[in-house]
Amino acid sequence: MVCAGNWVCSVSVVSLIAGRTLCSTTSKSQMCLTLLTNDRTRFASVSGYGLSRSNNLRISLINVWFYLLQTLDTKDLKIISALANGQPARFSLGPKHSFKGTPLDITLPFEISRGQHVIVEVTYETSTSASALQWLTPEQTAGKKQPYLFSQCQAHHCRSMVPCQDSPSVKHTYYAQVSVPKDLVAVMSAMRDGQEDDPQDSNRTIYRFRQPVLFLPSVYCITIVITCSREIGPRSRVWSEKEFVDKAAFEFSETETMLKTAEDLVGPYVWGQYDILVLPPSFPYGGMENPCLTFATPTLLAGDKSLSDVIAHEISHSWTGNLVTNKTWEHFWLNEGHTVYLERMIGRCMKSEQFRQFDAIGGWKDLQDSVNTFGANNPLTNLVPSLQDVDPDDAFSSVPYEKGFALLYHLEELMGGPEVFMGFVKSYIQMFAYSSVTTEEWKNYLFTYFKDKVNILKKVDWNAWMFTPGMPPVKPQYDTTLADACIALSQKWIKAKDQDLSSFKKSDVKVLSSQQLTEFLSLLLHEDPLPLSHVKKMQEVYDLNAYMNSEIRFRWLRLCVRSRWEEAVPTALKMATEQGRMKFTRPLFREVYNFEKYRDEAVRVFLASQAAMHPVTSGLVAKDLKVGASNTTSL
Repeated sequence: MVCAGNWVCSVSVVSLIAGRTLCSTTSKSQMCLTLLTNDRTRFASVSGYGLSRSNNLRISLINVWFYLLQTLDTKDLKIISALANGQPARFSLGPKHSFKGTPLDITLPFEISRGQHVIVEVTYETSTSASALQWLTPEQTAGKKQPYLFSQCQAHHCRSMVPCQDSPSVKHTYYAQVSVPKDLVAVMSAMRDGQEDDPQDSNRTIYRFRQPVLFLPSVYCITIVITCSREIGPRSRVWSEKEFVDKAAFEFSETETMLKTAEDLVGPYVWGQYDILVLPPSFPYGGMENPCLTFATPTLLAGDKSLSDVIAHEISHSWTGNLVTNKTWEHFWLNEGHTVYLERMIGRCMKSEQFRQFDAIGGWKDLQDSVNTFGANNPLTNLVPSLQDVDPDDAFSSVPYEKGFALLYHLEELMGGPEVFMGFVKSYIQMFAYSSVTTEEWKNYLFTYFKDKVNILKKVDWNAWMFTPGMPPVKPQYDTTLADACIALSQKWIKAKDQDLSSFKKSDVKVLSSQQLTEFLSLLLHEDPLPLSHVKKMQEVYDLNAYMNSEIRFRWLRLCVRSRWEEAVPTALKMATEQGRMKFTRPLFREVYNFEKYRDEAVRVFLASQAAMHPVTSGLVAKDLKVGASNTTSL
C-alpha cells in the first residue's frame, strides 16, 4: 500500500516562486518528482535526488525579491532546516491557523547587494494528512493492481505539499522531472517534454514536463498511476485507468471542436496541449482546470455525451481562471462566472441559442439550491463575500458560478446582446492575460470598454449584485422553449391525485433528452415533496432506478428520500459513497440526514466510508452531518 509522506527529492526555484517536490514509497518501489519553478525567463538547475525521507526546497532569488519570498505558506509540514548559499539560515514558524496552516519566515545570514544571486534551501517533511494529496491503495482503484496518487490544490492546499506563496495572485512557470517505476506513468499540469530510462535505476522511467505559461498554485497537479491513453484530437489525449479509457475517449470525442469554438470566441489557446485525465471516483469535483491536463470525474461517463458540457467549462477556464485569474478567493466569481458564460456560449455555437437558454434555466435552479442551503441572509451568498477567517472550501457553492453568470447575462442584455458582450469578454481577457484581477478592476474596465453606455451601467444596482446576500436583484427572463415539456410534465405530477396516476406512460420521458429529464426532476425538487404513492408510481412507469446518468440518478434519489421512500435510502447512501463528487455526495448525505429515522445511519455510513474519501470532501461532509473532530479520522 502507499505510504504517504516518505518523499525523497529536491527542488530549485528562481525568483519569486516557491518550488515543490513529491515522492512516495510503496511496498515495491518509489515514486519521485523533481521540479524547478521559475520566473518568466530563467530556469534553475536540478540539485539531484535526495537520500533522506525529507523533502528539500531550494529557492534561487535576486535580492529585490527576497522581501516578498521570505514568508512562505505551509500546512502540516515539518521544517527541518534552511540554508542560504550553503550557510545555515534562521527560520521560524508562526502561529498555526486552523485552515491557513503556519507561516514560515526565513532570515538571511548575510547582507545582500543588488543583483546578487542567492539560493535558499529548505529541507522539510510532508505529512500523511497533506490535504492536497489523495493516496489510493490498489483496492481503491478500478484496476485493483497498483496504488494511485493525485493532487488537488484548489483553493489553498498546495502549501500542504511544499512551502510556497499559496495565493492566486502569485503565478509561476516550472520544469519537472518525475521518476517512477516502469509500470507506472506520471502526468502533470504541463507539456510533456520527453521520457527516458532512469540512469540511476533501470527499473524506473523519468518523465519530463515543462510549463512555460504563468499559472497559479491552486491548479498545479501531479498524478502517478498505472494508466492508458487514447488520442482524441490533434492536441488532446484522454488518460485513465484502462477500465475507463475507451468510454472516456468516446465521451470526450468533441474536445477539439470545443477548443476551436472557444478560440473563435476569445482568441488563441496558449497552453499547447489539452489533455483530460479521468480520475478515480473519489475526485471531489466535476472537473479541475489544471493547465494542459484537465481532471475529470468518472461520473461524466454517461455513454451519450450528455454531460460533456463539464469539459466545455474546463476548456473555458483556459482563458477565464488560468490566463486571467481572481486575485483573491473573494473574487472567485471572476473565474467561475465568466467561465460559465463562455461555456454556455460554446454550447450556443455548437448547438443553439435555445440550448444556452435552457442550460441557464438549470443554473438558476442550482443557484436557488445554494441560497436555500446557506440561507438567504448568509453573507457567503454574496457575489463578492468577505472571507476573513473563512475557509474558502466552506464557501464553495454554485453562487460564484451562477450568480456570476446571471450578472454577465444581465449586462449582455443591457449592452446589446451576446455578440456585443462577447467583444467585451474577449477584450477583458486580452487586457488582463497572465495576471490576477479584482472585481473593482474588472468593473473599471467594463466602464472603460462601454464608455458610450456608461449611463446605462450606472443604473445597475452594483451593491445589490455584489455585496447583498440571497438571489440576484434581477431575475433573467430565459427562453423556455426546451423547458416547456419539462414544466408541463412536472406540473402534471404535482397536481395529480391518486386516481390520476394511471394516466402516466413510459412515453412521457422517452421524448425527453437527458438534459430535459434532469430538468424535469429538478423542477420537482423545487416543490413540496411528492406523496410516496406518486414516487413509487414514477418508478413503476419510468424505471428511473435503471438510469446510470449521474445527474439524473442524483436528482431521482434525492426526490425519493424527500418523499420518505425507505427503500431508496441504501441506494442514496451507496451513490454518496461509491463516488466522491461533492456536488452529489454532500446533498445526498444531507437528504438522508434530514430523514430523521435514518440520521444515525447517515453518520454511520459516513464514518465507515470516510477513509476512502478525499480530505476536502470528508471535512465538509463531517460539517454537514455535524460530526465532531473526535469522531473523524485523519486521511
